[in-house]
Amino acid sequence: MHASQPGTRRRAVAAAVGGLGLIVSACSGPYDERAGLSCIDDTQDCVDQRQVTLKSMIGDQDRKWVRESATPQAHASGVRLFAFRSRKKEMSCEELAIGRREADSVPKALKGPEGKSMSPAQVSRTNMLAAEVSRELAAEMRARRCKA
Repeated sequence: MHASQPGTRRRAVAAAVGGLGLIVSACSGPYDERAGLSCIDDTQDCVDQRQVTLKSMIGDQDRKWVRESATPQAHASGVRLFAFRSRKKEMSCEELAIGRREADSVPKALKGPEGKSMSPAQVSRTNMLAAEVSRELAAEMRARRCKA
C-alpha cells in the first residue's frame, strides 16, 4: 500500500494542477461574446476574440445586435460590418436600412476623438470595408424592393 501512495499523490497533484490550468485558461479565454468589438489590434488574441464575437452575432437568430449602438472601436474591429454582410439575406428591410445607415456613418465616427487612437491604415481599411458593406446592403435592399 505504501508503494502506491507516492504515485497516487503525484496523480492527485497532477490532476489538481491540470484542473487549475483549465480554470485559469477559461478565465483568460474570450468568453465575453462582445469582447471582439473593442479589440482592434492584429494580435492572435484579438483575432480570436473577433472571431468569437462574429460567430456569436451570426448565430443570434433574433439579430438583437443590429439595434445595438456601435462605438468607433466596434467599427474598426470590422465585426459588426462582417456580421451585416454575412446575414444580409436573412435580414428584414428595416434591419438592412439600419445596417446601411451604420456603414455610411463609419467615416464620420472615425473622425471623432476615439478614432484618433487608430492608425491611418486602420481607419482607411475600416472606411473601405464600410463602403463595400453599404453597397452590398443597398443592393440587397434594391433586390427586395425595400423602401429606403
